[in-house]
Amino acid sequence: MSCLMVERCGAISFETPDQNAICVRMLGDGRLRGQTGVLSERRGSYPFIDLRLLNTTVHSGEIGTKKKVKRLLSFQRYFHASRLLRGIVPQTSLHLLDEDYLGQAAHMLSKVGTWNFDIFLFDRLTNGNSLVTLLCHLFNVYGLIHHFQLDMVKLHRFLGMVQEDYHSQNPYHNAVHAADVTQAMHCYLKEPKLARHLTPLDIFLGLMAAAAHDVDHPGVNQPFLIKTKHHLASLYQNTSVLESHHWRSTVGMLRESGLLSHLPAHMTQDIEQQLGSLILATDISRQNEFLGRFKSHLDNNDINLEDAEHRHFVLQIALKCADICNPCRVWELSRQWSERVCEEFYRQGDLERSCDLEISPLCNQQSDTVPVIQIGFITYIVEPLFEEWMRFTDGSLLTESMMGHLRKNKSQWRQLRHKQQEPAGDCPGQPLSKEPEGGGTGVP
Repeated sequence: MSCLMVERCGAISFETPDQNAICVRMLGDGRLRGQTGVLSERRGSYPFIDLRLLNTTVHSGEIGTKKKVKRLLSFQRYFHASRLLRGIVPQTSLHLLDEDYLGQAAHMLSKVGTWNFDIFLFDRLTNGNSLVTLLCHLFNVYGLIHHFQLDMVKLHRFLGMVQEDYHSQNPYHNAVHAADVTQAMHCYLKEPKLARHLTPLDIFLGLMAAAAHDVDHPGVNQPFLIKTKHHLASLYQNTSVLESHHWRSTVGMLRESGLLSHLPAHMTQDIEQQLGSLILATDISRQNEFLGRFKSHLDNNDINLEDAEHRHFVLQIALKCADICNPCRVWELSRQWSERVCEEFYRQGDLERSCDLEISPLCNQQSDTVPVIQIGFITYIVEPLFEEWMRFTDGSLLTESMMGHLRKNKSQWRQLRHKQQEPAGDCPGQPLSKEPEGGGTGVP
């Protein structure tokens, strides 16, 4: 059957799981329901947002007919498959590097637990393979490969899939962001109050969720997917659309790679479900829900880290912290991340403007400046969460350092905002615009 004619969610099955996995990979948006009952997705579910498709349908009240959407998705699958057939293999393996670079990368890995770790430099030294290199190293450091008897070939295959499925053209939501979050998660897992209670499974879940928490992110936010009637918005009923896709894509890659195929079925099912719980916790719209629960536990002093459910909740909070920790980094790194996320916002705004759609909050480059966005993000999202994390860690050295950077960075953004406003102000020193109200966020 021609790949161009395949229905995108057709029911296809083969005698062996390997054949099924290959079929799912070829279909791109194929979804499998394995023995565990968890819906899984594989790569290609997000086609690149096509301006031509949006421009020709946005005025009709429906973004794309089924036929047009199917044709676009099928072309993406065909293109991917044809590249494989022509022998053009995705660059997922580690490349041979100059010994100098390898030496510098190895030296950086020896200090991977320090908070000033420069993930941008590390990505350059590993020739764009920061996520794969970092995860392989951390799995070794924590003894996870031995503990879970992981096959190194399958592990590398899985990590390569994850790294490949991040969109390198995204300024922010790319594999470097995933590596940065994973490095931050590693730092949090080493917090003295938490570390002595963690099991190998806890560590495995924390690192895996950090690495895959934004996999296949399209560079636009959930409201954009909803108002353009994207099929994933319908699939997940407009609720945690991106996070659900990240999770189920991860499950699909775990099954395709066979990384956990040697483990008992009940253990594999538990891992998949717990990964979902962790990744879904990164939904920024659930921030108040998790923050409220965290504050309540701390106020009541009833967190028991001997309890598996309590440890899992703390891992959810740790992942949320790792995901939005950029303002807690040193200024040189923090500013780069801030500019990247705003650039991604502005690209979405430009896309919405070109399609005559309402421009989403924080996405209008003409009115939403980087300093204003970041001050609002720090004030309403980052500070409240990290103040509670500081309470949990009893003011550890790491948390004190992060809060110090956070205060300095907020001050820097205020100075930059003041400089931007000064020429147009009627009264020197009088602010012209307020910080976003109602919880403006710096991450879609």
